[in-house]
Amino acid sequence: MTDATPRVFQTSGSVWLKDFEFGLTGLTVRKTGARVPYSPSVIAQVTAWFRFFFAAQAIESLSPSFTIAFTPERARPWYLIWAVSRAAGAKLVKDASQADVVMHFEDATFSPNDPPTKLKPGVKLVNFNCRDVSKTNVARACEIAFGNRLAVDPVAHVGLAVEKSEINAAHDGRIVQCPTPAIPGRVYQRVVDNRMASDLDLVEDLRTSTVGGRPVVVFIKRRQVTKRFLNTNTEVLLRAPEDVFSPEELDQISAFAREIGLEWGGVDVLRDRTDGKLYIVDANKTDMGPPIALNLADKVKATRMMRDAFRKFVRGAA
Repeated sequence: MTDATPRVFQTSGSVWLKDFEFGLTGLTVRKTGARVPYSPSVIAQVTAWFRFFFAAQAIESLSPSFTIAFTPERARPWYLIWAVSRAAGAKLVKDASQADVVMHFEDATFSPNDPPTKLKPGVKLVNFNCRDVSKTNVARACEIAFGNRLAVDPVAHVGLAVEKSEINAAHDGRIVQCPTPAIPGRVYQRVVDNRMASDLDLVEDLRTSTVGGRPVVVFIKRRQVTKRFLNTNTEVLLRAPEDVFSPEELDQISAFAREIGLEWGGVDVLRDRTDGKLYIVDANKTDMGPPIALNLADKVKATRMMRDAFRKFVRGAA
């Protein structure tokens, strides 16, 4: 099973700038074909990212070092694992048979890849059981972990529902009135009212980064309710998971991660303001970040927190 958009470019080369085609008015992402026009907001985001890129390189690496390989694709600098693994003491190797840690890394919704056949004794394998991050599978795992049903039948449901692509990170959700005919390739979910109590014009996503299936950091992402399905945040705050979730909820998030085989990644958690219940609406095994709108000091702090957790997960406490 594959994504709807065929992948014609593998991000495996050593020079990551070749992942893009630069034109006079915009750039094109070679893997997906997505075109990003140059604009003041895009330029500002790129500038902010490069500030973090250089700050992350200045983070001291833990020792002793270990080797890591990514397969079938190489993690690029805009993925969170790039900065975190480097700070944790990882040295990148191309040959998985020479790596202490081998991470399943493919920016795709469905990625049924097996581990390489030749591996070092005692190698740590990461995310090879995470093969399906489709919205259907996420909703299934959410109900198992939390006991809260997210998916709805658009034909039988009466009222509002969220219609979105099955494909991960599409950001194409919209609210529809049900009953309505189901559209192939789309999923239908309950509308989680994650508006802030103090400002009903803002919604709040609890982006939770996990290591070893356990929450490590939470990025509180706020945006206008009219842009609830986009990734354009007006404010992002860094919090420890214990400051956001109860002990029972932390265990439920971990249960969700186990259900889909997610050992490294990020999950989008929404808290419904009407009943306080949690719903996980998205999961990503190739987590980007930290969010652009987060201040630089907290981006570095979050990277250090993730570094320590990743080091402990793959190499022990040493």
